[in-house]
Amino acid sequence: MTEIKLKKGEPVDKALRRLKKKIDREGTLRIVRSHRHYEKPSEKRRRKQKVARFSAMLTARYADL
Repeated sequence: MTEIKLKKGEPVDKALRRLKKKIDREGTLRIVRSHRHYEKPSEKRRRKQKVARFSAMLTARYADL
């Protein structure tokens, strides 16, 4: 479980912002959202291939610069 400790005199809203950033960096929220509904293995594979194609396209685009 992700947790943060309040620093002395730190406002709660600033600590909450740090917690949100930490959760985002760890990918916890993304994992929870992906497990909300069942995803067939073929859909997982298709989604991963789409991400790989996009990454390859970006790499190719910026490799020429």
